Amino acid sequence: MNAAASIGARLDRLSLSGFHYRLLGLIAAGMFFDSFDIYIAGSVLAALINSHESTLALNATFVSVTFIGMMAGAWLSGVLGDRYGRRFTYQFNLGIYGFASIAAALAPNMYWLIFFRLVMGVGMGAEIVVGYGTLSEFIPAAWRGRFGTILNLIINTSLFLAAFLGWLIIPRFGWRWMFAIAGVGALIVWFLRKNMPESPRWLASQGRQEEAEKIVANIESRCGVEPGTAAPVPITSRDDTPPARIRDLFSRRLLTRTITGITVLVALFTVNYAFVSWIPTFLVQQGHSVSNSLGLTTLMFAGGPLGSLIAFALAERLGRKWGIVLFSLVGIGFGVSYPFAETETAIIAAGFAITACIYVLSSLSVASYVPELFPTELRLRGAGLCNAIGRGVNILVPYAIASVFAGFGIVGVISLIVGTLLLQAIIVGSIGPETKNRSLEDIAVAPLPVVAAGQEKPHEIKT
Repeated sequence: MNAAASIGARLDRLSLSGFHYRLLGLIAAGMFFDSFDIYIAGSVLAALINSHESTLALNATFVSVTFIGMMAGAWLSGVLGDRYGRRFTYQFNLGIYGFASIAAALAPNMYWLIFFRLVMGVGMGAEIVVGYGTLSEFIPAAWRGRFGTILNLIINTSLFLAAFLGWLIIPRFGWRWMFAIAGVGALIVWFLRKNMPESPRWLASQGRQEEAEKIVANIESRCGVEPGTAAPVPITSRDDTPPARIRDLFSRRLLTRTITGITVLVALFTVNYAFVSWIPTFLVQQGHSVSNSLGLTTLMFAGGPLGSLIAFALAERLGRKWGIVLFSLVGIGFGVSYPFAETETAIIAAGFAITACIYVLSSLSVASYVPELFPTELRLRGAGLCNAIGRGVNILVPYAIASVFAGFGIVGVISLIVGTLLLQAIIVGSIGPETKNRSLEDIAVAPLPVVAAGQEKPHEIKT
């Protein structure tokens, strides 16, 4: 067992403690405000149109630069996170969108607001990469998937809060306060995060063993374990750490994982945007009133929290790989049934089920699976690349959805969703590795060792 594997084994053998929950809380708080900042766009843009401070064309530019910034931020965070560490990067990007949000609240006109939104987008795109990646490197293997789903659930509650505060604040105090809330909240979290430790796994991957040992010993003490006495688990690990080069993501060792990661995030962002963001428009186009459309949509979106809870229950039982495959197929089934739903009850039921499937996939993929696919020294660059490509495709998806809906109606859009989910199920099922209950160091080893019948597989961690 090499030094990095030893550090990882010690972290994986710890019982959950207040340290792990505090870490989850600090990461979740930063990502919550990140997500809140994304979701306030709808309310803010509507208010800007109403006050004649913006136009539809300028609003479209605002949305576009958000995605462009997020794509750039996802890639930048991967490069910085693997080069300078997780701690530097999550504080850097949190500071970026915190200060940019406050600047947006003071923007003198729409053109400056668009510029600050671009800067915000860089920070927002970075946070999702660093947050999930950092959490995965601290949480014991037996709980890593479930913590990812909890984090995903917390983050997605910002959708409701952003809508509620927009309704409560904007008519009375104006749209600027929404950016002020996001910015001040982010900077408060930035201050609270100052004492978060660097990832010991990353330190060990950089040869900084003494620093890694000191942090792990401190974590063990806080978990009630005598430092250095946690029983190691048998684990197969490379003695030679692969060079941390971007081109290694496309090497023979990692290419299938890179393809898998890109696939699940392109699929997630495509399906999420195609359904969640467009369903109110689809309902209106199908003859429902705006008020009725929003009411139906609210009931459908109640499936989101249920999806996160389902993912929590299955993350360490069914696993990330087969969970993604299964709920891609389940989503296909409900998707095919949606165009045939005629009554409001049937529409709500089908939409609720599709939303739940999307959130299951979100919890299992972006929150858990993608960060696990790559070795520590390339984890954030790998996740950053997958997120950047996913965001890049997301820039084009609105145009594709509009074109498909204009030509083929809701059946065409559902066909696009079904095709995307089917492609994901095939690729993940055929080349994606399973990661449940495996240490990150063992997942990084490819191919898996052959084990004689009746022997315990070296990557399984008993709990």
